[in-house]
Amino acid sequence: MGRNNVTGAWGEALAAEYLRKKRYTLVARGYRCRFGEIDLIVQNKRYLAFVEVKLRKSAGFAQALEYVDRRKQDRIRRTASIYLAENPTALQPRFDVIEIYAPEGIETKRPEIRHLEDAFQ
Repeated sequence: MGRNNVTGAWGEALAAEYLRKKRYTLVARGYRCRFGEIDLIVQNKRYLAFVEVKLRKSAGFAQALEYVDRRKQDRIRRTASIYLAENPTALQPRFDVIEIYAPEGIETKRPEIRHLEDAFQ
């Protein structure tokens, strides 16, 4: 496993724990199909959220959300459509982004976590 894979897994684990504390249940992690991958799929009483996790050292250059461009959003939407076709639900689907700012990477003691609900416009 390369360094980016370790860092990505760390960020996804942080995001999953953060969402668990907000009363979401983890449904899937790293869901893949031919169109792409969704980092986390979580649910609460109302929503099935497809979550893109973005880990950055700082927001100095650009906010993490800015890395989820229209092409990336379209890929996540297509992937979510496949997931929903395979796993029908009465819950309202939603697309979220979790931004994690960790200046010292996985050594960061208190990373800043921001949850952007319904992030795709």
